[in-house]
Amino acid sequence: MTGKKLALEVIRRLKTEYPDTVCTLDYDEAWKLLVSVRLAAQCTDARVNVVVQDLYREYPTMQDLAKASPDKIERIVHPCGLGRSKARDIHACMNELLERFDGRVPDTMEELLSLPGVGRKSANLILGDVFGKPAIVTDTHCIRLSNRIGLVKNVTEPAKVEAALRKIVPPEEGNQLCHRLVDHGRAVCTARTAPFCDKCVLKDICAYGKKVPV
Repeated sequence: MTGKKLALEVIRRLKTEYPDTVCTLDYDEAWKLLVSVRLAAQCTDARVNVVVQDLYREYPTMQDLAKASPDKIERIVHPCGLGRSKARDIHACMNELLERFDGRVPDTMEELLSLPGVGRKSANLILGDVFGKPAIVTDTHCIRLSNRIGLVKNVTEPAKVEAALRKIVPPEEGNQLCHRLVDHGRAVCTARTAPFCDKCVLKDICAYGKKVPV
């Protein structure tokens, strides 16, 4: 099976298995997703969703966060880890949005990458979830599962995984595929335990699954 055929079959099966996949970070405005994805570095989405409730209770608008001192932001977001750098980036990012983009979140990769604390993974998430543009979000689940399934081979650098997947995944499918890989990575193809290949819908086409004794 070619890489493109494998990708299409993986997409088809995961669509059936996880039809209602969504981003697991809670947000109702684009700038809030930028905040949450920065906080999610080395932190669970579940914890971020709790912490941002306290953050927005104190600073409900982009303007409020821009005016707040990084120290005060840090006191709230420290449960997410790396509090100082995350608070600094969030504060700077909100100011950049107000000063350079009139308070709107930009919709191009180049502009998003110019914002403090925003890398390709974050930018792709914004482009895909907020603007509906083609996107490949190479988080840890995407990288781990892409290698196990055989969509990529021994590639762990996020930018290289993204480039490889863009060659075989239809542009309109990339963003939702990455969300479904998160769903599958949490439920079945886990990182902290052996993957549950016996209940995996991909086992017969997965490079890793084919090696597991029946």
